[in-house]
Amino acid sequence: MRTVRNVHERTIEAPAETVGALLDQLSSPLDPLFPTPAWPPMRFDRPLGVGATGGHGFVRYAVAAYEPGRRVRFAFGPPMNGHHGIAVEPLGPGRCRVRHTLEAEQRPTLWVGWALAVRWMHDTVVEEIFDNVERVATGAVRRPVRWSPWVRLLNRLVWDRPAAVEIPAAARLARTAFERTDFHDAWQMDVRPGMPEEPEAWRGVLRGAPFPVVGREGGEVLLGEDAGHLDFRASILVDDGRVTLSTVVRIHNWRGRLYWAVVKRVHPCMARTMLRRTHRRLALAAPSAGERAQRAPDSPEAQVS
Repeated sequence: MRTVRNVHERTIEAPAETVGALLDQLSSPLDPLFPTPAWPPMRFDRPLGVGATGGHGFVRYAVAAYEPGRRVRFAFGPPMNGHHGIAVEPLGPGRCRVRHTLEAEQRPTLWVGWALAVRWMHDTVVEEIFDNVERVATGAVRRPVRWSPWVRLLNRLVWDRPAAVEIPAAARLARTAFERTDFHDAWQMDVRPGMPEEPEAWRGVLRGAPFPVVGREGGEVLLGEDAGHLDFRASILVDDGRVTLSTVVRIHNWRGRLYWAVVKRVHPCMARTMLRRTHRRLALAAPSAGERAQRAPDSPEAQVS
């Protein structure tokens, strides 16, 4: 077993009480610190408190200790043995230090993964948390973290993947597009905090295939085209914190059956790829948690001004 110890700290020119109040919002629906949507959000099965279980992305942990406004400590779940946490230390009336500490015992296979990949993402996420602390508490970030090409590649590789689902009940336009349907499928992803929730923003999923819009209703936009051999509809639904790309096809004749027999072999891969690519593009273009909190009317900066 190898023991990994990783420490980050930053001095913040703001009272410890202000920063501690931000720390208490970790994992909440309006979390101002965890760097979403560029990274998976921190989520637990209950509000932040001892015993809450969850994590972010593929990293699982539970809240082992919590002192509101001062520190929170998380214990890793198997196969890891260790902990990580954030603490706020006062340095004077208008200054404090934020420290993140990770200690874990890892088997050789996990240590290799840590050294080659996880460490680089971990360091970036922690520094982005500090950026958000500094941004919300003081109004600006002196030296924001920059992604290295390696971190950018890792982020792309670990990005969420669409899951196959039934066409949602809320996708009424897709469900009623044709009286008879010869093919249908649907792929779904979670919409991370800060990502757009208007279906029009997701029309880029079909970039390169500029189908006209044939219907709009609620959180759904329907695109499609009719041809002599088959009719095609693509539905983009943003509902209940998820985005769903649904496809329905109606075949008219033997030319349509022959055409679709070829296309349907690559269609699922293309649909997944287009949805995942658009999901990441929109997430990376969205404002960070700190930027969103900074714009909120009750943010520390807004109160000062």
